[in-house]
Amino acid sequence: MNLFVALRYLVALDDHKHFGRAALACHVTQPALSNALRALEEHYGCAIVKRGRSFEGFSAEGERVLHSARRMLREQELLDQDLKSRADAPQGHLLVGAVPTAMPIAARFVALLQRRHPGLLPTLRSMSSIELETGLDQLALDLGLGYTERMAETRVPLRLLPQYTEAYFLVRRAELPSTGGLQMGPPLPWAEAARLPLCLLSPEMHNRRIIDRAFAEAQAEVRPAIESNSTVTLVTAVLAGGVCSVLPGALLGTVLEHGGLEARPLSHPEVRIPIAFMLHSASRPSRALEAALQLAQEPEWLAQAARHAGELRD
Repeated sequence: MNLFVALRYLVALDDHKHFGRAALACHVTQPALSNALRALEEHYGCAIVKRGRSFEGFSAEGERVLHSARRMLREQELLDQDLKSRADAPQGHLLVGAVPTAMPIAARFVALLQRRHPGLLPTLRSMSSIELETGLDQLALDLGLGYTERMAETRVPLRLLPQYTEAYFLVRRAELPSTGGLQMGPPLPWAEAARLPLCLLSPEMHNRRIIDRAFAEAQAEVRPAIESNSTVTLVTAVLAGGVCSVLPGALLGTVLEHGGLEARPLSHPEVRIPIAFMLHSASRPSRALEAALQLAQEPEWLAQAARHAGELRD
C-alpha cells in the first residue's frame, strides 16, 4: 500500500462526501479507492470509514487519521514545492475558494497569477462562507475570498488581505435595448426595490443575509419571486425577463455587454461590504501561496479588482 496515495483518497472522500465523486476526483475507479481505504484501515488496525449503502462519515479514529492526513499531505506539498521551485518561478498547486458573489474577481485573480507564474496550477472553487472557513481551518484550502464581517462569527484564526468593497445594484430588463452595453440608471431606494418581483439568493447564503439586512433597515418587507443558491440563476432569470435581481458589482461586471439590461445603484441605506482574501494565520505558506499573497497586495491588482466591483460607472 502506498500510504500517501491512500491518505489522499481519504481526504478526497471527506471533500466530496461520496465514494464515486471522490474516485472521479482522484482519477481512479471506485473499487480501487475503496480497496485502498480498506488497506488503510488494516494498516492502522481500526475502522476509519462508516459504511452503509452510501458514505456515512468517519469513525472517531477515522477523524484523527483524517486530521493527520491533511497535515501530512500539506507538508508533502510544501516540501515538493520548495524543492521544485526557484526564487522567481514557483511550482505547485494552489487551492482557492471564493464565495459565489466574488467568483468573477477570484477568476481574474487566478488567471493573472497563472499567467505570471506558468508553473502554478490554481484550482478555484465556489464555496459558501461556512465551507470556506472550514476549509481554511482544516488546511484543506490555501486561500479564500469572502466577507470580512463574518470574522466576528468564526473562531478560525485568519489573516486578512482587504481586496475591494462590494456595492449593490438593482438589475432589470431595460425599457429600450441599447447597442452600448449595460445601461446605468439613477439610484433606487431599497424600499422601492422591495416592491419589485425579485430573484434572490436563498436564505442560507451570507449575501442574502446582507440584502435582507438592507431591506430591514429600509423598513421594507421583501417576498422574492424566485430563490436560488446559484448566482448564474440570478443573471439568467433577469435576462429571461419578468423578474429583477439585486447583484453586487462583481457579478454585474459579467453582464456589461448586455444592452438589454439596466442597473441602478441601491441607496437609502448605502451598503458597502468589505471583501478580503483570507488564510490560516498559523499555517506556513507554500511557495504557490507566497506568490498569490504577493499579487494580492500589489496596487495594480487592487486597482483592477476595484474596477470590476463596486461603482461600475467610475
